Amino acid sequence: MTSDDIRTITDAEVLKALASPIRTRLLDSLKVHGPATASTLAQLTHTAVGSASHHLRVLAEAGLIVEVPERARDGRERWWGLANRGVQWSSQDFTEPSGQLIADAASRLAFQRQIEHTLRWLDDPDAEPEWRASAFATQAWMWLTPDELSSLQREVLEVFDRFAGREHEGRAPVLCFAKGFPSQP
Repeated sequence: MTSDDIRTITDAEVLKALASPIRTRLLDSLKVHGPATASTLAQLTHTAVGSASHHLRVLAEAGLIVEVPERARDGRERWWGLANRGVQWSSQDFTEPSGQLIADAASRLAFQRQIEHTLRWLDDPDAEPEWRASAFATQAWMWLTPDELSSLQREVLEVFDRFAGREHEGRAPVLCFAKGFPSQP
């Protein structure tokens, strides 16, 4: 994404906070539904309120979420929102082998979540026909240099950025993801 509001993570401790399935679900819920309380997020992620509160504190300590006090109706109610519109990282940004391992684990977890979402969609017998007709999957084999792959990434993220942040009215949350890496058939 091209926005300055995309945080590049270079601290292994911050990245470690992301390497948890429940925390990624909490972040996804905040991205889709906006600021929320621990109780609301617990319902959305099918977790206990105490567990959601604990994981929200971890995310806050890592600077990935922030309190949104203007939403609170009283001094006891705590609302949480995303600190940034998105995050990105690369294992190359970590000089210590342990940091590279954490970055790779976080990348695997993110990809696993994408696979889970895809399989849930494909296995949903109740998906509406117009959504079935408009959903897509694509892949392409290309011969690229590392610089060309970086250029492709920027262009794909620019397209994602144009569609992100639209008003919710008349729309449903849609997960789009793209990967590009050297491989062999």
